[in-house]
Formats: sequence, structure tokens, C-alpha cells
Amino acid sequence: MALFKHKQPYAAPVREDRTGTLDLPFLLLVVLLTLVGLLMMFSASYARANWDTGDSAYYFRRQALFALGGMAAMLLAGRLNYFIWFRTAMLILAGSIFLLALVPLIGVRVNGAKRWLKLGIQFQPSDVAKLGMILAFAAMMSVWQDKMESFRYGVLPYVGIMGVIAVLLYLEPHLSATLIIGITGATMMLLGGTKKSWLALFALAAAVLVFFYLQKNGYAGGRVTTWLDPESDALGDGYQGIQSRYAIGSGGFLGLGLGRSRQKYLYLPEEHNDYIFAIVCEELGFVGAVGIILLFVLLILRGYWIAIHARDRFGTLVAAGLTTKLGVQVFLNMGVVTGLLPPTGISLPFFSYGGTALLLQLFEMGVILAVSRWCVNQEAVAKAHG
Repeated sequence: MALFKHKQPYAAPVREDRTGTLDLPFLLLVVLLTLVGLLMMFSASYARANWDTGDSAYYFRRQALFALGGMAAMLLAGRLNYFIWFRTAMLILAGSIFLLALVPLIGVRVNGAKRWLKLGIQFQPSDVAKLGMILAFAAMMSVWQDKMESFRYGVLPYVGIMGVIAVLLYLEPHLSATLIIGITGATMMLLGGTKKSWLALFALAAAVLVFFYLQKNGYAGGRVTTWLDPESDALGDGYQGIQSRYAIGSGGFLGLGLGRSRQKYLYLPEEHNDYIFAIVCEELGFVGAVGIILLFVLLILRGYWIAIHARDRFGTLVAAGLTTKLGVQVFLNMGVVTGLLPPTGISLPFFSYGGTALLLQLFEMGVILAVSRWCVNQEAVAKAHG
């Protein structure tokens, strides 16, 4: 299934396009989620921050600074012509792979996994790799749009890129990032026109590899076991999942009230990070949790709307790829927190603590906004390109 195969591969900058404006619904949803995320991050983190640093606002201040920087980066990216990412996509991908290769050598180990680099600031190269892969896939699929049904152009380069990234992530190890990259990449291949039969074989091979990974890796396999029966190790691997469900259950329909969570007082590990949605459920209840889920759904739907209405195939695939990555990450995080999925260490976009991750997420939203801006004035685009 090629998404809008009739579109031209990409459109170079044209003067008339500058009359376009940013997509206001998408922008407002991003800003609203970021502000609500900051509020909930402060509420979830102040007990932990006070315990760790003696300053209950320590994590909030750091996150707020990165949020401000991210907003600026989003608006800047939204004002750029996204054609620049077509020209630099392969360089960004190559740079991200190089950074991933540095992690086993000079990476920073946190919670038993070496996933971070500290080059002035501390960040996860896997976040950059996700963006690089999406841009590179969109660029290649735009150029090879008439060849995507062949194995050489529709399968081999994409599986090869994902394979290299997956091997580097295995060395960390970082299964959650591998899942996001695999699902996002496969979705882009589907939208780009890769044959469904090839995708089915790819999915089967990926499932087999994950099975053997879980069999070989005792830590990951243990997570699946405790997910199925957390009470079997209630004070060990099952502790976090049990405490998360306590938080969700105690929130009830309307919640305990903003700031009134009990589980955040050092009962629930990672309460301001991967498990922040449990605190949301505890404080805001079922109603508040559904409201936040609805905001994410609206943002994802609007992202796909922008992708569908992009002026060219590259813009369509970039917006669809970034939106898919966002949706997959939200689903996996909430699935883990609620016990629907095994623990994977995935943060919740705009909510979980992590300054560089938030900054990059907002920058990616800016790229989607750029796609919306440069496809608004369709008549001027059509006239400029004959």
C-alpha cells in the first residue's frame, strides 16, 4: 500500500509557500500536553527530588528549562522548509549510528544498562537514531517510489538499516527502543509501498528473534515471567508492577486530587519517569486519565491528517513516521504501566522526566508543523510547479 503514490517525490522550496501557517490544532495540542506533562511531572517528582537532592523542585526546574528550549526548537523547526531534512537525512542517520556505536565504548551506565552518552549533556543516542531512521526512510522511499515493490528497493535497504541499529541497541541492551524502531520502520515500509508478503516475512523473522532474545537474556525473560505473575516475586521484579496497579486502583473514578498521590512517596519506583501515568491515574482518576489519552489520540489523528494533506511524498512519509513513533511510544508506555504489556522501560512523551528526550520530541513536532505549513497554500504550490 503506497500512501498517495501519485504525489511528486519531494518539492524544492518555492517563494509562494511562505504564506503558509502552522497547523494551529496540532500546535495547541502539543503545547497543552507539554504543560499538563510539566504539571504532573512536578507533582510526581517532588517527593523523590526532595529525597535525592533536598530540593523538591529540582527535577521540575530542569524539565521546565528543557521544555522552554524544546518549544523554541519546535517553532524554529516549524518555520523551516522541511526540504532541508531531505538533503540531510542520510547524514543524520549516519551520525546517529556513529553515536550508537560509541555507547558500548564510552557510554554512561544507569540502572544496569549502558544507554546514555555524556557529551556536554547526557542523552540517549537511540532517540536520535529513531529520528534519523524516519528521515532516511522517507527520503529513500520518495526517490524509489516506483520501485518499492521490489526486494532490492522495497525491503533490503530498510531491513539493513534497522538491523544495524538493532545490533547496536542489543549491545546496550535496549529492547524498548528496538521495538519502537521496528514497528515504526515496518509501518513506514507499508505506507511506502513495500509488498505485504515481504512485510509478513519481516514480522515473522522479528518475532522469532524476540523469542530467542527473551530465552537467552535472563533479565528480559524474568520481566515477562513477573508480568504474568507479579506476586511470584512481589518484593523483586514484580514490585514495580504491583505498586503501579495500587496507584491506578486507588485513583478510582475521579482520583485522589492533584498532588495527593500516596504512591509517589518512594513506594513506586520511576514514578516521575516511566511510570508517571500511574501517578496521573492516582491523582486524576479514570476521568483525568481518559482525558489525557484523548489528547494524545487527537494529536496522533491530527498528525496523520497533516501527513495525508502534505504537498509531496517526502512530507507525507516524514509526518506519518514521526506520528507513528509517537503513537507507538504512548501505547507501549501506557500498556506497561497498566499491566497490559511486560515492562520495557519506555517513557511517556511530554510527561516523563528527561530533558533531552523532551527537547527532541518537541523538535520532531516542529518538523510535523513544518510539513503542515508548507502544504497549506496548495494553489501557490501547484502554480509554482506548473
